Parts: sequence; structure tokens; C-alpha cells
Amino acid sequence: MRREDLPAPESGILVTHFLTVADVARSRAFYADVLGGEVVLDENPCMVKLANSWLIMNPGGGPTPDKPGVTLRTPPDPAATSCFLNLRVADIAACYQEWSAKGAEFLTPPIDRKAELRCYMRDPDGYLIEVGQSTGLLQGVFADPPAGTG
Repeated sequence: MRREDLPAPESGILVTHFLTVADVARSRAFYADVLGGEVVLDENPCMVKLANSWLIMNPGGGPTPDKPGVTLRTPPDPAATSCFLNLRVADIAACYQEWSAKGAEFLTPPIDRKAELRCYMRDPDGYLIEVGQSTGLLQGVFADPPAGTG
């Protein structure tokens, strides 16, 4: 294992994303085999280098001394979410086709949102993942405001 493969900066900070998963092997396979990540550590915790970031995955569990009163669990309701992984890609059509062929389940095909082409999929635990390609944004075209905010 090389230092540059680990989320361990020599200075400053580095952002990673932690996922509580029900089955580490299943989630590891999704992020490595479907999305093309590189497995850095198999378990305890599982680390997958995905493009210029890392996903860290472990099963859920109860409170620990450093997070008293906090229980980690997978998403209880896939119809409601407060955060999601956002993947920015150069060619959304190619990603949609490739990842669908590898078993990714998208909610819809990519949709033109003026500023970007965008679609969503779920990982094996139900986490929402946005896949987007900047289009109009590159020419100063912005998306419409979210519904109910105007």
C-alpha cells in the first residue's frame, strides 16, 4: 500500500466520504467494479479510491467513546435523504451506459437541467448518488431554482 493511495494528507486537509453499509463486500464491489474505484483496503475500514476522492465504508453500530449517543445505520427510508454523493463526469451518456451495463440502477436516464445533464442512481444500501455533467453552466447558464423557492 502506497501513501498516495491513502487519504492521509502530508499537510492541510483532505475530504473523504464515510458510508455506513450493511455488507462491506457488496458495497466494495459496487464502488470498485461498477464505478471503477480502486480498493485500497478491503475492510476495517474498507477504503475505495474513487477518482480524486476516497470512500470509507464500515458496518453500522452503536455509540463509541468518540461519538457518544450516536448510532450509525444505513438509510432507513430511500424516499427521504439529507445528503448524497455527487459525481461529476465528463461524458454522462457514456457513464450511464457503462454503469447500467454493470448493474447500476438509475432512477431516470440523464435529464437536461439547462446548467447540466443529470441523473441519479442508488448504491446497494440505498444511498442516493447524483451523476452530472456540466453543460450550460460552462457558458453561464444556470439551472432553474428548486421548486417552491420562487
